Amino acid sequence: MHATLPLLDALSFPAITRGQLQALQVNLTYLCNQRCLHCHVNAGPTRTEAMTDESLALLHQVIDAHSVQTLDLTGGAPEMHPRFRELVSHARREGLRVIDRCNLTILSEPGYADLADFLAAQGVEVSASLPCYSRDNVDKQRGDGVFDASIAGLQQLNKLGYGLDGSGLILNLVYNPQGASLPPPQAQLEADYKAHLAEDFGIYFNNLLTITNQPIARFGSTLVSKGTFNSYMQLLRDSYRPENLESVMCKSLVSVDWQGYLYDCDFNQMLELPLVMPGLIGRDRPHLRDLLGSPSLAGNPIVTRDHCYACTAGQGSSCGGALDNH
Repeated sequence: MHATLPLLDALSFPAITRGQLQALQVNLTYLCNQRCLHCHVNAGPTRTEAMTDESLALLHQVIDAHSVQTLDLTGGAPEMHPRFRELVSHARREGLRVIDRCNLTILSEPGYADLADFLAAQGVEVSASLPCYSRDNVDKQRGDGVFDASIAGLQQLNKLGYGLDGSGLILNLVYNPQGASLPPPQAQLEADYKAHLAEDFGIYFNNLLTITNQPIARFGSTLVSKGTFNSYMQLLRDSYRPENLESVMCKSLVSVDWQGYLYDCDFNQMLELPLVMPGLIGRDRPHLRDLLGSPSLAGNPIVTRDHCYACTAGQGSSCGGALDNH
């Protein structure tokens, strides 16, 4: 049982509007070989939600119709969707930058032995979760044995050229705090990661992306059960920096759920707060089919609640890491 989360305020966060659409972030499935404490989508081995063939066909059409530059694939473990490779290949043929939000342990799961080779052959950018360079901290947050499997996955990617100068194969690591705190400064933490991983395991990577934990879903329920939800929300509000509004990811990204519905970000998707698109008849949430015909989203209001303070607190936070490092 998850603790009941308090309602998030719809009024206190500043109003913001969309710019030009540059990226599609697609949640292909909630199925995952892990069940992490910080996971805001409650993914796990027993989840069955997955994007249908019909929605995938629409996604292909949207990619072809729009000047989208980036396809960002997430889950769950996106690689566990049976059409993952087909989608990646299509997007790469169309010249899109493709990001795989990889948990690393999937690379050693039965049936995925050639996954790393596929990613390298397609030139896919890998953003891999590694919340610490310490075994105890990683296994505490993500499960026993996850650290060793993650290190093995990183070494496998390094052997293919990922994270190495001149290879063109980008390997980024993703850091989430252990609990109800903001991430430390990204540049310094990246330097620490690079030093420890190189010295201890001979591992190299390009960038560390620090992401603030969102007070929703599994992590939000943990905060409530520990009695720290209100204090964490106060920390986010007190750490708000208005200059971060200029580069929040929701201005240029559309989040697509496994059913093909559209949201301003992955977090709004989990809260079932659909993207605003004027002109919908008889429906309250837009779908991939509504992006056909190349409608512009620029100028549309972005749906906000108090969880948005997580993206604008301190150094800022997005799927691309700290905002003040952009």
